Amino acid sequence: MAEKIILASGSPFRKALLVNAGVAVEAVPAEVDERALEAPLKDSGISPEDVALVLAEAKATEVSERKPGALVLGCDQTLSLGEELFHKPADMEGARRHLLALSGKTHQLNSAVVLARDGAVLWRHVGIASLTMRKLDPAFIGRHLARVGAKALSSVGAYQIEGEGIQLFERIEGDYFTIVGVPLLPALAKLRDLGAIDG
Repeated sequence: MAEKIILASGSPFRKALLVNAGVAVEAVPAEVDERALEAPLKDSGISPEDVALVLAEAKATEVSERKPGALVLGCDQTLSLGEELFHKPADMEGARRHLLALSGKTHQLNSAVVLARDGAVLWRHVGIASLTMRKLDPAFIGRHLARVGAKALSSVGAYQIEGEGIQLFERIEGDYFTIVGVPLLPALAKLRDLGAIDG
C-alpha cells in the first residue's frame, strides 16, 4: 500500500517532479537555518557533496520529528566551482556576478536526497551533474537577466535549465532530475524498496 510522502521542502520544482512521477506527496518546509548549519562546515574540508547531504539530512530529520510515523524526503543542492560553494543570489547584481563567475567554466551541481522517519535517517544519496557554461558576454548576461527577471533568484546558479537558462550552456553531463533538485531515479528505487510506492 503506497503511503503519502512528506517532502521537507517548499520548492515547487521538487514537488512537481515527485507529483509528475505519480508520488503522493505533501510539502512541509523544514524549519532549519541552512547558513547557520553550513557555517561550521566551511573550513572543515568537507566536500560540497557532503555539505548537501548534511543540509538534506537536517531538513528530513527536522520535519520527521514534527510528523511522527511519516516517511520524509529531504533534499538540498550545492553548486560548486572548484572549492567555491555558491548560494542563491540575494539580488539581480548577485545573479549577474554568479553568471560572470560561471561563464566559460564547468561547475558541479550536487543534489542530495535523504529519507527519514521519526528523526532517524533511513537512506541518503547524492546525485552529481557537471554543467559547462558557454563563454558569456557581460552585455548578454544583462539582457538575459532582464528577460528572466526574479526567476534568476530562485536557483543556486541563477539559472533554470527548464527555462531560458538552457541557452547558457554548451554541455551537460548528468540527469535532468538531479539538476532540477531531486536525484529522482535512485529516490524512486528506494521508495519502492521500502514499499512506500507501488513497484
